[in-house]
Amino acid sequence: MRKFGLVGKNIDYSFSRTYFKKKFEAEAISDASYVNFDLENITDFKTLKCHPDLKGLNVTIPYKETIIPFLDSLHADAKHIGAVNTIKITKNGEYVGYNTDYYGFKQALTPFLKPQHTKALILGTGGASKAVAYALEQLRISYRFVSRSASTTGTITYESLSVEDLRNHLLIINCTPLGTHPNTEECPNIPYHGITDEHILFDLIYNPEKTKFLSLGEKHKATFINGLKMLEYQAEKAWEIWNT
Repeated sequence: MRKFGLVGKNIDYSFSRTYFKKKFEAEAISDASYVNFDLENITDFKTLKCHPDLKGLNVTIPYKETIIPFLDSLHADAKHIGAVNTIKITKNGEYVGYNTDYYGFKQALTPFLKPQHTKALILGTGGASKAVAYALEQLRISYRFVSRSASTTGTITYESLSVEDLRNHLLIINCTPLGTHPNTEECPNIPYHGITDEHILFDLIYNPEKTKFLSLGEKHKATFINGLKMLEYQAEKAWEIWNT
């Protein structure tokens, strides 16, 4: 029996476990199982190598970046991004890191893009935001990060973010956990009155289906997209990687 799983912390909510369970049932895949590996600390990852039937892993917050030193090598995309959300375990027992988040985001966003969507604001600076930035580079969309502190050149702080900034960036992507169930009344602190019907608001969160961030965008008639399709695309890409 081939074993796959999700590495993260406090992951009882896991999209991946439910998704792959349904996939295995729908496609009559009887030689595979998918489980959660809820790790209190990333150093506990070493214990996973004791599972002889383990063939592949997904990685979620807060370990997408800190897991890298525990891997044997990185695919070029993951190396460029600096974050891993998929691990393939080779026949030789090597743990190879990949990133399918950027692929999932790119596939989910592309059908909604219009000529005016040439500049983006990325809310947050974690591992997921790096994958989003990589996808935007491939789509030739320029971007700026928005963070609580201007720790890197070009980053805008939430405190200094203006209506003009929003009007100049018609694609806004929430890569923060703000608004995730059960804290559904939270949302990034941006001047929502600057959003127009030409904007796209993309939230990587999928639970709830419509976050406060997206609801506030909807009030201003913006196009809004949640993270479900992105997750589905990245999951299928991970399955492809594990099986090639």
